[in-house]
Amino acid sequence: MSTPVDDPLDPLSRERSHLAGSRAALRAMREDVESLDISDVTANWVNAEVLARQIDDRIKALADLSDTPLFFGRLDYLHAPGAEQAEGAEGERFYIGRRHVHDAEGDPMVIDWRAPVSQPFYRASKKDPLDIGLRRRFGYTGGDLTAYEDEHLSDPAEAARTSKLLQQEIERPRVGPMRDIVATIQPEQDEIVRSGLGGTVCVQGGPGTGKTAVGLHRVAYLLYAHRERLARTGTLVIGPNKSFLHYIEQVLPALGELSVRQATVDDLVAHVEVRGADDSTAAVVKGDARMAEVLRRAVYSHVTVPTEPVVVVRGSRRWRVPAYELEETVRELLDRGIRYGAAREALPQRIAHAVLVQMERSGEAPDDRVQDAVARNSAVKAAVKAIWPPVDPAKLVLRLLTDADFLAEHAAELLSEDEQKTILWAKPVRSVKSAKWSAADAVLIDEVNDLVSRTASLGHVVLDEAQDLSPMQYRAVGRRCTTGSATILGDLAQGTTPWATRSWDEALAHLGKSEGVIEELTAGFRVPTDVIAYASRLLPHIAPGLAPVASIRENPGFFEVREVSGTAEVISACGELLRQEGSIGLIAADARIPALSDALTEAGLTYLAPGEETTRQTRLTLVPASLAKGLEYDYVLLDEPQAVVDGEPDEQTGLRRLYVALTRAVSGLVVVHGAGLPVQLR
Repeated sequence: MSTPVDDPLDPLSRERSHLAGSRAALRAMREDVESLDISDVTANWVNAEVLARQIDDRIKALADLSDTPLFFGRLDYLHAPGAEQAEGAEGERFYIGRRHVHDAEGDPMVIDWRAPVSQPFYRASKKDPLDIGLRRRFGYTGGDLTAYEDEHLSDPAEAARTSKLLQQEIERPRVGPMRDIVATIQPEQDEIVRSGLGGTVCVQGGPGTGKTAVGLHRVAYLLYAHRERLARTGTLVIGPNKSFLHYIEQVLPALGELSVRQATVDDLVAHVEVRGADDSTAAVVKGDARMAEVLRRAVYSHVTVPTEPVVVVRGSRRWRVPAYELEETVRELLDRGIRYGAAREALPQRIAHAVLVQMERSGEAPDDRVQDAVARNSAVKAAVKAIWPPVDPAKLVLRLLTDADFLAEHAAELLSEDEQKTILWAKPVRSVKSAKWSAADAVLIDEVNDLVSRTASLGHVVLDEAQDLSPMQYRAVGRRCTTGSATILGDLAQGTTPWATRSWDEALAHLGKSEGVIEELTAGFRVPTDVIAYASRLLPHIAPGLAPVASIRENPGFFEVREVSGTAEVISACGELLRQEGSIGLIAADARIPALSDALTEAGLTYLAPGEETTRQTRLTLVPASLAKGLEYDYVLLDEPQAVVDGEPDEQTGLRRLYVALTRAVSGLVVVHGAGLPVQLR
């Protein structure tokens, strides 16, 4: 924060001076934390460990990344912002950056982009300047401030124009993991980022609309606005695979947030080792929401209505709880709909309470210790075991998948006979450990696990590439945020599983978040105009009701469709793209990856696998089409589109996979083919 007086002779030097001062202030903040002595303030070693870890996290959060701009914008207010936003006098100036930085007196030198006073940087316009006289954007080369650009929002004589620095930042080639978009957040994106913690938001966004970055920045914003609450309840980012998570994992640390866990859905449900795989037909049935009721029936089928009384012997006295009273207790527990395990734990206490009532009627004065002792009585334990036996989730699912009669009993009027046969295992299995569980089986076990004992809920969950989840997978995610909220990110046109989401309303219902708000991003910031226009030829065939993405980039990008005679020409095209600045992705049908790998090696071209971090020395990644979702490269070479389509079980899924592959390019796309192109692209 400073007074809005520029040096008329050399404003760039003044801004560089403020940058240098801000970096020095950040360094001093870090040194202050590093010098803290906690030896006299911790009562024991546990407190010392916790405090030391918190200090270590704070030190990491205050790291000054040399090639990352400390601030990227400036706001000059016409009047002092409201008291709820910031203190100060008329005409205050605020530098907007990734984190808060203050000087030795505690005065802010850089304001966190998430603070309310920073919001006009993203929302102010000529029509609604939000009391901003000047918005300044800064251009950087590496970590050096090299340019600035001003918008005089309060000057009616100055025409609205597109920010060239903003366009350059959007189109800047990237090497390494995904970058944050904090300097380029658009008004419609900012509305989603800053939406409240209490509500669930579902974001439908086509390729290049920034939905993943919006979701991650929403987490960073929520952690800023609700830090204490989310520190207690936790946050989680769920991605489709490890490669994708590795690609995005640096975004939050770059914004100073280190406490967000990342996982795949498979990680969440890893109760058993997955060593098998289902065919698509079986996977569709296992992923159907009807399986939840099949499992519920199977779990509660273990409860037996008692027909015999329970007799408790204490000293010389015998206390008898009749069968009808036990039956009433059991039916009450069933009617309450509490978890199977919680009800099983409550039952011995209910029986013990019935005994205590009899004791009190006979003139005794038992206390809680007596009730606990009765609940642990051998007769009570035996009755509970007979009435409400323990259920092992994996064993229950194993029985359903191997015992045709047991499955038929609990799937009656839910699954057809053919569907039941589809999911039954052909060969018997000796035990849970020897079973070759599939990923869909693990989700079923997770469902049973939740029926038995409640899954812990987090404060906020971000689910990316959600369109590929089955209803049962949605339920598994929903269990992790029953008392919290969620941000759901996806694109219906990019659904590439046989059970892909048909509508976001359905998805929200399976998540248990029917009240969630659906937002749509249609402005494309990443994919060039010519590339997205070419890929959008597929939309009428894969998602007829979906609006195509409209690229707002001024640079149309590089686009070419090239017929080749063999693999050698594909490798030659890779060499051409490597002469450009930035990252290159060679995307191909999974079946063609081995041959292309051999050809690249023979040509002496070093390449990476998806998820491995690109460097300035190694910028080429060989990407199987099945792993391309969510990834971005400056230049993409797409090999044999028809092979990508043919690699999937059906044409629509294949065309959706192709749509994904076509839309991974940020600066340019070259499509090479020896066979004919899919008719939908001609």
